[in-house]
Amino acid sequence: MTKSDQNQSLRLLPLVVGGLAGCLLLANRLLTTDLTNSQSRSDALGVIVSAVLILTGLLWQQAQPRTPDRVDLIGEEGFELDPALPDALKTELAWASHLLLTNTVTRSLTIWYDGKILLRRGILSAKRDVTPGPILQRVLEKQTPVYLVALKVYPGRIEFDYLPENTQGVICQPLGQHGAMILGANAPRSYTRQDEKWIGAIADKLENTLLQSLEVEKAKG
Repeated sequence: MTKSDQNQSLRLLPLVVGGLAGCLLLANRLLTTDLTNSQSRSDALGVIVSAVLILTGLLWQQAQPRTPDRVDLIGEEGFELDPALPDALKTELAWASHLLLTNTVTRSLTIWYDGKILLRRGILSAKRDVTPGPILQRVLEKQTPVYLVALKVYPGRIEFDYLPENTQGVICQPLGQHGAMILGANAPRSYTRQDEKWIGAIADKLENTLLQSLEVEKAKG
């Protein structure tokens, strides 16, 4: 269910008060038979005040950003880690995912690396398997993150069927050429520039750890 913007009434208040005051002034002017000079001055002042209130309300509609409509993602809350991972890597993945879920608008997180799902956390879809589609493939090839600000308007959203079906926004963050973090938000246009930098920094740290772990596994093999 979509949650309404709690600041909407505050932004509309100057418009409502200014419009109501203007209507009352007009009604009073029409009903007055003998107009005095003092009343004319009062009416003029009232019109100016009403106009200022209406102008303020219009400016607030533009200057104050609306809080994006949030939804409750469809799925079950969970935390899944690949049991075959080393304990140190499990700890780092748990730490990174906790930071992302508590410090950004991320509500569903999947970490896919070297053809395997290493972690799923947050609100989880019933479908688990990740099949890289055109968007994720481009992220891996270009080594550049992609932010889909409103997932429902992108035809390529069907490749993210391993996220909750009503996911509103998605960031695909590369983890080198071997994998990516796929982050789902419950509101469109909700990640800030600071969020994107924060996600990129965590991805760089994870990429380094995963590369070292991969090298260790190859050496053992």
